[in-house]
Amino acid sequence: MIYQKTLRHSVSCTGVGIHKGIETTLTLKPAEADTGYVFIRTDITDKANTIHGRWDNVTETQLCTVLSNTEGVTISTVEHLLSALAAYGIENAVIEVDGPEIPIMDGSATAFIDLVNQAGIRKLDAPKQFLRLKKTITYTQDDMSVTLRPSYHPTWTMDIDFISPVIGQQSYLFSGDQDDYTREISMARTFGFLHEVEALRKMGLAQGGSLDNAIVIDGDTVMNPDGLRYTNEFVRHKILDAIGDLALAGGSILADYHGVKAGHAMNNKILREVFSDKTAYEWVNSTQLDRIFTITAPIRVTYATPPAHLFTNELQNTI
Repeated sequence: MIYQKTLRHSVSCTGVGIHKGIETTLTLKPAEADTGYVFIRTDITDKANTIHGRWDNVTETQLCTVLSNTEGVTISTVEHLLSALAAYGIENAVIEVDGPEIPIMDGSATAFIDLVNQAGIRKLDAPKQFLRLKKTITYTQDDMSVTLRPSYHPTWTMDIDFISPVIGQQSYLFSGDQDDYTREISMARTFGFLHEVEALRKMGLAQGGSLDNAIVIDGDTVMNPDGLRYTNEFVRHKILDAIGDLALAGGSILADYHGVKAGHAMNNKILREVFSDKTAYEWVNSTQLDRIFTITAPIRVTYATPPAHLFTNELQNTI
């Protein structure tokens, strides 16, 4: 049987939020089985400060994934942290933060992987819950789309296309375990364009953004002195985001993900599309799943003779 997991010990870190620029302390704590992800705004004392990490509590997706409770209390930029927790099979955690945003750290999931390793992982005495798709679901908007296809060995595929010559067209397929995630996905940083950063700051956003926590592109130049960590860091970060956004489903999704120009909004919309159709899914635990399909250990990344330029694994300037 595959069991639910949580953290073994509490662990903390401090950093700035990328949009408000406020320094906050994040503390991850163990939780009981079936708790899910529970965010607690410890700086809020005059009203309910608990926010449950679920797809139906997502209230904004323009620049990051924002969760809210019924009192209007929000927590922003949850996707990188949730990506790391989901990749390590941790579906139960209490997440305390004394500000409006999860710290951006270096713009990737690396710091959160470090926190998980510091805290350790504890197996809980409860079977793991899976969201089993029973049919293929696609959500399309303009030239963007997300497709979830039933699968017992989920893969993550992303296609992006930017006018910027620094990015251009990139595609990547990921199908691996937590070690593969750490090596191939977790270090990919968020990114933006200099002219957009300047506009956002005039709007009071991106106040904490810097070359220390994001890739910034100016014309055909990457402004970061150390360059890119991967040749295709941009598309890898989009997969990092997707893993975090879909962790809000409430359990591990048994489906292949394929995003085309997809971001936070599309990731939330595909979950809403799934849950709007009760014939499209069922919840099963690992004991039930064993009877449906023989589960094997997590597979390492494999590629079915793809074009070499699409799925290169070389790291550049790895930190």
